[in-house]
Amino acid sequence: MFGGLATPSSGSPHLRKSGSRVVVSDIGGELIHGVEETPLNSFDTEQMKAMNPAAIMPSPTALWRFKVLLLFSWGFTCCKIGWDSVMRMSVNLRDLFLYEAFLYYNPLLLVTLMVWLWGINLWVFSQSNIGYAKIFDLDQNHLSHREMWKCAMWMTIVVPTSMTAYLYLYSHGEVSLAASQPVLLYTVVALILVFPFDIFHLSTRFFFLRTLWRIAFPLQAISFCDFFLADIFTSMSKVFSDLERSVCRMVHRQVATIAWFEADSVCGSHSVAIPLVLVLPYIFRLFQCLRQYKDTGEKTTLLNALKYSTAVPVIFLSALKYHVFPEKWTSFYRPLWLLSSVFNSLYSFYWDVTRDWDLSCFTRIFLFAKPSIFSYFLYGRRWVFLWVIGSNLILRCTWTYKLSAHLRHNYLTVFTITALEIFRRFQWAFFRVENEWNKTNPKSSIQLSALSDISSEEDKLLPSNHSV
Repeated sequence: MFGGLATPSSGSPHLRKSGSRVVVSDIGGELIHGVEETPLNSFDTEQMKAMNPAAIMPSPTALWRFKVLLLFSWGFTCCKIGWDSVMRMSVNLRDLFLYEAFLYYNPLLLVTLMVWLWGINLWVFSQSNIGYAKIFDLDQNHLSHREMWKCAMWMTIVVPTSMTAYLYLYSHGEVSLAASQPVLLYTVVALILVFPFDIFHLSTRFFFLRTLWRIAFPLQAISFCDFFLADIFTSMSKVFSDLERSVCRMVHRQVATIAWFEADSVCGSHSVAIPLVLVLPYIFRLFQCLRQYKDTGEKTTLLNALKYSTAVPVIFLSALKYHVFPEKWTSFYRPLWLLSSVFNSLYSFYWDVTRDWDLSCFTRIFLFAKPSIFSYFLYGRRWVFLWVIGSNLILRCTWTYKLSAHLRHNYLTVFTITALEIFRRFQWAFFRVENEWNKTNPKSSIQLSALSDISSEEDKLLPSNHSV
């Protein structure tokens, strides 16, 4: 019968040879015995595996470990060369040498930090239910968080490498070659940004440049992307100020020279361009608020404009220290500067908490579509609420230090405070985007609220010692 086990006779040619392996195949319901696996078949199988490219390529984990090891080796090499170069300088010139190096490279280092953090923002948005592409009106070719991290990785490699070359060449007497390093780096960055061909993410670069134009000239209706990027620029006003001073020295050929040591020189620390560049992001944001009031007639936009106008006295009263008598500064202008600083910090903090954020849905952005350890530690936790509120208040107050031109003597402190302000803006972005998403998608907000209520009710029903 079909399907039965057939036993071949002793004279059957299908009897297997001694030492061979029985191979059973099911074809048409019949069982066939005795097909011998020859050495030729085994050789063909091994040869096919060897010819498969996937079998030759290393595993993604091994490749990732190799990249991390290479990155750490490169970082250690840059730190070693940079430290040895600084130690070669005389003690009297060492601080001025480092100050100039930081002036040229800290703007791009801080921009690199911002790109890294923005990649984290995009990753959280993609993991949660926040449609950030719809909020920012992005097309299908917008950069994902992985592509953003790739850009940040290249910036992390290129900028410190150029800085290490500058330190090494300057300390070894190659002054002209050292002076060319920051000039070459800034030129390459500018060319990549405006490159008109379809490479280096052309659509993203065009979108960024178009948004810059809309921020500088708010002649049209203000979109969410316009004022969101303008808010980020206010946190980077010190970056733009140092960028202006660096470009000024490059244009006037003062790189790696002693001409810039003079405070009253065209690119010195007393230049009138410093407060002007510091105040520009706040002026742009002020004009945006006025434009919004013209379009919508909402009085809250005027109150928001008042918030940005409070930064103007902080900046210009600080700059007056270099242009008035010391007695006049101590008795009159410094108390005004302190008063305006406190008012600006408290008003900005109040606006962040009550207007830019919605405390009723403060941590729902960390409710990921696929729960993970990261979302477990952040979603619905009270410590997140306390941390963000407390750190925002403290960093709002310390940011006044950066807006003040007469408090710039310790460049490491200034760099640290600027980096902390960028971190504060990184935290702010989560809840600002979430608040906008809840406004534009009320159904999503209602669903999240219902889900949160259900989970809280389940926690109440289950006793603390209940185990499943």
